[in-house]
Amino acid sequence: MKPVEKRWAKCVAIVAALTIVSSCTLIPRAGPSKKEIFAGSVQRQGDAFVVAVNDRVTRTTAVVPALGFSRDFQAAAQLGSDTIRPGDVLSLTIWENVDKPLLGPQGQVAAVLEEVQVDGAGFIFVPYAGRIRAAGNTPESIRRIIVNKLEEQTPDPQVEVRRVAGDGSTVSLVGAIGAQGVYAIERPTRTLSAMLARAGGVTITPEIAQVTVLRGGTRGQIWLQDLYENPQLDIALRAGDRILVEEDTRAFTALGATGTQSRINFQTKDMSALEAIAQVGGIQAHQGDPTGVFIFRNEPEAIANQVLGRGDLRGAQRMVYVLDLTRPNGMFVARDFVIRDGDTLYVTEAPITTWNKIIAAGVGTLTSANTVSNLGVQ
Repeated sequence: MKPVEKRWAKCVAIVAALTIVSSCTLIPRAGPSKKEIFAGSVQRQGDAFVVAVNDRVTRTTAVVPALGFSRDFQAAAQLGSDTIRPGDVLSLTIWENVDKPLLGPQGQVAAVLEEVQVDGAGFIFVPYAGRIRAAGNTPESIRRIIVNKLEEQTPDPQVEVRRVAGDGSTVSLVGAIGAQGVYAIERPTRTLSAMLARAGGVTITPEIAQVTVLRGGTRGQIWLQDLYENPQLDIALRAGDRILVEEDTRAFTALGATGTQSRINFQTKDMSALEAIAQVGGIQAHQGDPTGVFIFRNEPEAIANQVLGRGDLRGAQRMVYVLDLTRPNGMFVARDFVIRDGDTLYVTEAPITTWNKIIAAGVGTLTSANTVSNLGVQ
């Protein structure tokens, strides 16, 4: 190749290399840069509101799912163990002060009738006393009825009536519980927390355990942690209650220069941005930009208007919250900012990382261009 042609070949190669280097969009990266995100804001004719997080914003957006029982659940009184219901099982002991008793063999003063079940209509049968209504009565009331029936046939009968745990007042427990099954409501297990303990407790992390109680057509749900921290929420159980224990299904997505990029389940009831960053392995020291931590969220109308100091927005709004961990109070703000279900946590690359990629790409391109020009010389 002639000297002039050689020089032209090198010039063309260098120009091509510089063109590639100057075009940052060709550099491989995990997502948009901080500049590109800001460029997509409503303030710059984009479709999302970009908001710098401060103490006011953290207070306004601090919304945690409110779980709890309705007034009907909380107002229900505890079932008394002395109130008999259909399906309950009773134990009767009858003493007769005679040599030849009605209910037992000669010489035996006490007759024991075990496992006398209250039928579906609420009645029991006692020999010589007949059919007696038990449902709705207390053991003491049933005792008096039997005594009145028997004293017409035997002098001064003495009667004891006890309720035995039966299947008339039971609840079912399923889900992440130690021993799933059907349990009778007895004196020690009249409340929700006592019944959970009776079934072996929960088998998942208590901080993310949710307890749902289905009572007829009514549904109530509560955090297990709240149940134990607030005794007034420990509701009384009712026959037929269905109790479900399950793990919190909320999750957020982590992208960008973080330790992992995936969908992450919540590990606590209240998760802050700082905890979310820590849960995904933190910001990559050699790549991440601590001034470019973004939370992408579809914010409900009421909260969006409050955050932006407006009242004209309608419907859910696309919001991008910006955290700068390098500010004096940056860590505190990130600690107080609450992550919600469906959020996307994105950490941009540090400018030096992008520059290093450009330099690396440029060096590789220049090397390739030099090789091409050398081939041209040959």
